[in-house]
Formats: sequence, structure tokens, C-alpha cells
Amino acid sequence: MADKGRKTISALLFRHVGWREAVMTAVGALVGIGCCALLAHLTQQPFIIAPFGASAVLLYGAPSSPLAQPRNLIGGHMIAGVVGILCCRIFGAGWYTMALAVTLAILAMMVTGTVHPPGGATALLCALQGTTHFSFLLLPLAAGVAILLASAILSARIFPGVRPYPAKPTGS
Repeated sequence: MADKGRKTISALLFRHVGWREAVMTAVGALVGIGCCALLAHLTQQPFIIAPFGASAVLLYGAPSSPLAQPRNLIGGHMIAGVVGILCCRIFGAGWYTMALAVTLAILAMMVTGTVHPPGGATALLCALQGTTHFSFLLLPLAAGVAILLASAILSARIFPGVRPYPAKPTGS
């Protein structure tokens, strides 16, 4: 017989997720990533990039996190995209460009209060691909971010009272 004060391994490893929260998360992620992927498929345009998968985890799995808020989602990706493109334009392709792009993107997000960890992946993607055209900021970046954001807001409205998004600011 286990001690009453001890938690089971299951209780330590898993958190209870209610069915409404699980459905809300699934709907948001399916609609957000699904729309980006479908648009990419139908138009043969890059509406989806790998960093959006990480953004989806934050938006739909941890929507109350400061890192998942609209300012961070939009600002983090856009700032990191600009930094990644500038690094490619200035330094060309190379391992050092990848390191510089991610480092400078992190610093830029910190200074602007827009830290969004998938933004680091956006900067890295630019460096990996050698992206030098600012059109990347519109498609796929701005278009995909807008779709993910709309999906997060919509799923919160469809399931009122489960988890608000955007989160209400705390403090004064």
C-alpha cells in the first residue's frame, strides 16, 4: 500500500486535461496548421514552415504563456525573419551565419519584449535556406502567423470559459 502523501508515477508524469480543453487544443491546432498546409498544397506556395509547428505548441498547448501572446507571436517571427534575412545578405551562407542569425534574433526579441522561441527557428531557417528576399516576411511568415493567430482566437471563442486567448494581462 502506497503512502497517502506520495504521488503515483502517473500523477507525477501526467496532468489531467479535461475533454473540453483537449478538444479546444485539437481544433485550434488542426485548423491553424491545417489551413496553412492546405493553402500550401492548393497554391503551391510556401504557406507553412517548420517553425509554425513550434508556434502551434505554444498557441494551442500553452495559450496563457507570455511567449504565446499575439505580440510575441507576431513580433518574434517578424523580427527574427528580418534578422535572418539581413544576416544572409550581409554575411552570405555559412555556419557562422546560422549562429549569428539565431543569436541576434534572440537579442532583438529580448530588447523588443517579443520573445517567441519559434522565432529562433525562423532566423535559423532563413540562414539555412540562404533567404535574402524580404518577400519571405509576407509569404510564408506574415500569412502563416495571421492564420495561426486567427485560429487561436477562434478556438478560444468557440470554447468560451475553457482557456481565454489572448490571455488577460496580469498585474497593474
